Amino acid sequence: MRLVWLLSGLLLMAGCSKPAPDVPEPKPELKLTGRVVDRAGIIDPRAKERIAKRLAMAEKLYGPQMVVVTVPTLKGKAIADYSIDLARALQVGDAKRNDGLLLLVAPTERKLRIEVGIGLEGSFSDIFAGKIIRETITPAFKKGDFTGGIEAGVDRMIRRMKEVPTLPANDNLQSLDPEKVA
Repeated sequence: MRLVWLLSGLLLMAGCSKPAPDVPEPKPELKLTGRVVDRAGIIDPRAKERIAKRLAMAEKLYGPQMVVVTVPTLKGKAIADYSIDLARALQVGDAKRNDGLLLLVAPTERKLRIEVGIGLEGSFSDIFAGKIIRETITPAFKKGDFTGGIEAGVDRMIRRMKEVPTLPANDNLQSLDPEKVA
């Protein structure tokens, strides 16, 4: 009788352990329409253009793709989870090098984070990202200057890429003016 119960239990467990159906990748809640996506509406439009141009130039000079995203809310998610999901969904950075940088600002929750691709962690650590947030971005935000904080943070991110390059020099360096970037 015990053997019957044991076999019944094993069959029941085997039936419950079917492989889960393929779960599709989460789709981003927003589209990457440019290097600066201001869904929270906190960045001055002229500054948004300046930031986008600087990020484009920095990508050409130093390689890693840097993106700024503001969202009205994190919808109850922790910012670390939200930012990594967003970076993956938007495919920030080169997939092979995993070298994207995402500056995420959620003003409603008063949260911000710089998500660093694993390929950059040798030169742009999470510790350094936290330092940029604490020393550069947060002081401006406390004064109500979201645009200034974001611009200063982006400038510091770009300076870091210039100081500690992660990629060999690009072929297009000769046609660009590095002084306009840093």
